[in-house]
Amino acid sequence: MTTVTVKASQTYDVKIGRGLLDTLGEEAARAFQGRTVCIVSDSNVAPHYLSQATHSLERAGFTVLAFVFPAGEEHKNGHTYLSLLEYLAQEHLTRADGLVALGGGVVGDLTGFAAATYLRGIPFLQLPTTLLAAVDASVGGKTAIDLEHGKNLAGAFYQPKAVLCDLDTWATLPADILSDGCAEVIKYGMIGDADLLDTLAQGDFREDPEEVVARCIAHKRDLVEQDEFDTGSRQLLNLGHTIGHGIEACSGYQLAHGKAVAIGMTLVTRAAIHLGLCPEATLPKLVNLLREYGLPTETDYPAADLLAKMLSDKKRAGDTISLVVPTGWGKSQLYPVPVSQLPVWLDRGLGK
Repeated sequence: MTTVTVKASQTYDVKIGRGLLDTLGEEAARAFQGRTVCIVSDSNVAPHYLSQATHSLERAGFTVLAFVFPAGEEHKNGHTYLSLLEYLAQEHLTRADGLVALGGGVVGDLTGFAAATYLRGIPFLQLPTTLLAAVDASVGGKTAIDLEHGKNLAGAFYQPKAVLCDLDTWATLPADILSDGCAEVIKYGMIGDADLLDTLAQGDFREDPEEVVARCIAHKRDLVEQDEFDTGSRQLLNLGHTIGHGIEACSGYQLAHGKAVAIGMTLVTRAAIHLGLCPEATLPKLVNLLREYGLPTETDYPAADLLAKMLSDKKRAGDTISLVVPTGWGKSQLYPVPVSQLPVWLDRGLGK
């Protein structure tokens, strides 16, 4: 097992290894003063792991409740969020009790936002069951739900008490979903770790993922500790996300997050090359690596449709959006772009 400690507004450990789901009860006993826990999961994950998580908590002396909602980004919305809060109130959870997010990024985002706002804040644990959630959504304290006009537009910064990344839970992941998480792993390399990119190119890390997962989480830890509330360097984690979120929205959230980010990284890299900010050799290397991990690199959505969705991006400040722009293989920087120039970036990214 590998442990990465995050020292933010709350200090907590991220544990990466196998068999960690069975230690959930012990972790909850350290995190929660009360004796009631609500596990929040979705219809994909609950059939596989809800029973095991419940038994671990019960062995530690907890009364266990469960809130299971339909899987999918389209259900990370105000209706599901309010239904969860009403359920917690109905079951009389107190500030001493806690929540457990058992699932992927959608489950983690929703659970964290509910924990941040129910009774003005109760503790919660993250137990990510996907690669994408392990290296990204479960760490750093960003919690949110989607609104009709954009992704993650209602949320809070709220750190978990601990994160348990049980690699055994990935055994039930469809290959397509596991591939989706690889986009976020590649993103960490493109932000500032060329050695990681070379490691990924040399062989499929998914056969023995602990070291690479811990390395990605350590990168995120460093950025979160520098900039917990996302006003500066932490925004580097958004590489590919501004365009990617636009692609997700255009698809009605039917295209998975990681695949949208992969396309977003490709488009912003191509645009950066056209605008003289990045060497030409970077794009074919990136495209080849993304394709090796089964990820898409192009979209058919027109620039006008993407632009309409991107204008709701959280990173917009007045008439400017901060894009994360690759400047080489394993190098990126924040680049403020006037909204009036976004059509140029999109056209260049789409190869027009």
